[in-house]
Amino acid sequence: MMYRFIVAVAALATGANSFTMPSSSASTSTRLAALDKDAFESSVGTFDPLNLAEDNFSSANNRAAAIAAAAALMTPLSANAAGPDWGVFEGRTGSLLHPIAMFSMAAFSVSTGLLGFQWRRQRTLGDEISSLKKTLPDLAGASSIAQALQIAESAETVDSAYVAKLKAAIPVESQINELSKERKDLASSGPRDKHFSQGALLAFIGTAFAIEGPLNTYARAGKLFPGPHLYAGAGLVVLWALAAAMVPAMQKGNDAARTVHIGANVAGIGLFVWQITSGIPILLKVVELTKWP
Repeated sequence: MMYRFIVAVAALATGANSFTMPSSSASTSTRLAALDKDAFESSVGTFDPLNLAEDNFSSANNRAAAIAAAAALMTPLSANAAGPDWGVFEGRTGSLLHPIAMFSMAAFSVSTGLLGFQWRRQRTLGDEISSLKKTLPDLAGASSIAQALQIAESAETVDSAYVAKLKAAIPVESQINELSKERKDLASSGPRDKHFSQGALLAFIGTAFAIEGPLNTYARAGKLFPGPHLYAGAGLVVLWALAAAMVPAMQKGNDAARTVHIGANVAGIGLFVWQITSGIPILLKVVELTKWP
């Protein structure tokens, strides 16, 4: 665009010498009053910035400059659709960054979801244990059912009904012990902090490469290809944002926010599956049409 502007300016500057002002000897009022047709035509005919009416066209350079200017102004701009040369990012190396990252993010998403369910399990185990403890009979100060049963059976007067209740509660006590151990093991592995850290990393890397994919496509092809793969990726980023937006309310104990958070992430994993199935044909096409690096 700039070179056309320069050529046009040069052509006009070259032809500027050919512009001759009408003769001042015959003023405008005099010509109009006299209606001198010949004088009027003579004065108008002197306006010839490109010397096109002169028999003695001053030079071949002026003619070439005028033609070049006209061609430059009339020629439509050419479009460089694919943009600049992106180097390695236009080749196979850059094209494979997106599928490799998103395959990794799919596995990472499943791992993060499992950590989230472990944290939820750890958090809800306390309520489950408390409910089971309420079903136990009074242990009369004993630390366990076994100890309470031993005391009851060794008493001078054995309360058969009480002994029967203690024996019936033995499986419940075993269940409580198992749940307590599970809760302790979960707490020692720290799923809450791991889930939070992985979720933040997933949202960052996943969003970055969800944007990198279309940019790489545009760098190679000069356009995007709307379809299921692109739509699934856009929806996935929206679901990640929704899940992250629920965290402050979840930290305040809002169960509705927890439900939305879990639902968004489960739906996100579903979109990941859709992305993989719709992205494999694209990956094969990219491998076919690109070269290393």
